[in-house]
Amino acid sequence: MAKWANFLAQHNERFLEELLDFLRLPSISSLSENATDVQRAAEWVAHRLQAAGIEEVAILPTAGHPVVYGEWLHAADKPTILIYGHFDTQPVDPVDLWTSPPFEPQVRQGRVYARGANDDKGNMILPILAAEALLKTEGTLPVNLKFFFEGEEEIGSPNLPPFIETHRQQLACDLIICADGTTWREDQPALLTGFRGLCAMQIDIQGPRMDLHSGIYGGTVQNPIHALVQLLDSLRSPEGKILVEGFYDQVRPPTQEDREGFAAIPFDEAEYRESLGVDTLFGETGYTTYERAWVRPTLEANGIWGGFQDEGVKTVLPQRAHAKITCRLVPDQTPDKIVALISDHIAKREPPGISTTIHAEPSGALPYLIPPNHPGNRAAHTVLSELYGREPYYTRLGGSLPICTLFLQQLGTYTVNFAFALEDENMHSPDEFFRLSSFTRGQHAYCKLLQQLSHQEGLQLPRGTC
Repeated sequence: MAKWANFLAQHNERFLEELLDFLRLPSISSLSENATDVQRAAEWVAHRLQAAGIEEVAILPTAGHPVVYGEWLHAADKPTILIYGHFDTQPVDPVDLWTSPPFEPQVRQGRVYARGANDDKGNMILPILAAEALLKTEGTLPVNLKFFFEGEEEIGSPNLPPFIETHRQQLACDLIICADGTTWREDQPALLTGFRGLCAMQIDIQGPRMDLHSGIYGGTVQNPIHALVQLLDSLRSPEGKILVEGFYDQVRPPTQEDREGFAAIPFDEAEYRESLGVDTLFGETGYTTYERAWVRPTLEANGIWGGFQDEGVKTVLPQRAHAKITCRLVPDQTPDKIVALISDHIAKREPPGISTTIHAEPSGALPYLIPPNHPGNRAAHTVLSELYGREPYYTRLGGSLPICTLFLQQLGTYTVNFAFALEDENMHSPDEFFRLSSFTRGQHAYCKLLQQLSHQEGLQLPRGTC
């Protein structure tokens, strides 16, 4: 057994206690009352990096929550790897659905339960522990390492673009490893090669000057709720095809290789439906469920409201109605273009008697795609195959991870997702948890990955050409 593997085994209990300590910090980035807790989490991460032997550790300010940086740059002629993760968490509501308090971590049946256990504290501590094991047993690292951990991922990383632009030279690297995300199953690894982008907007419908008596005025003026429903219905066909003119113009279709790879991944439709509590699946025709979830764009209504909402009856014709919609985007769609197309679509179909306003959310995200045969993916493939005894699936994620595209745009460097959370671990929900088997395996995986990257052919390429 390698010396670093013995070190990990000997210190397993200590590492778990450190994770529990980390999870006790209520570092909720979206709530102003928790801003000091996010700062405390940054201090915890900085201290842990220093204890591992990482140098030049600093807590760096942004216009919002801070980032933590550290480096070890003594591997001459070896690639430089930047490891990314985040130490902020989602809010915990509804608290009454938690079995145990969300920031009082508990270990039950081989799982650690707490907010942030899965996303992302359990994941992001793994490369720190791996670096410590290598440094304490070998006295060196096989590659140059930079650590970049942020405190705003759960609110869309709004202050990272200017920060990365200002610190571009400090963050320059040959490859980025993202310690945030998921794998396929406990016994089956996966490599994520793409994420969908995102745009979001709110539709506001203004009707009469005030709420009106539906008996006196009903049938004489436009009802904003009916107008809103009419507009929403015009956005999609009954089969789920998006009817906004130009919406699909920039969509990059999946390649034959993509479709064959997705088809090779087992899919049990009955199990999928049962897990969601639905009788039938629905979506754009001509594509499989995985293809619709990973490589096709969407337009979804996320919320709709207006008029009387309380118990009983109030015969009112409402003054206003509202809806929130989001679109998941695929290469080569952009948020600004899609918002403009939807705005034009609605403006052309606005019913008489109302006025419509669309407010686009500023936190859009571009889609991300890394070539499956990228040298970083080849290194991760080798390590995961060895650890799991089976080759990883090549998948994509229907959600968004804006940091990957941001890194590619500003640093010219691709990001490989290398994380060990699972989708059934209640991410963002009550009773979030992280498997201890993943916690242990992930430490070994990072040690092996850093060693593999030290001699991975084709990794050290000019920026932006990999």
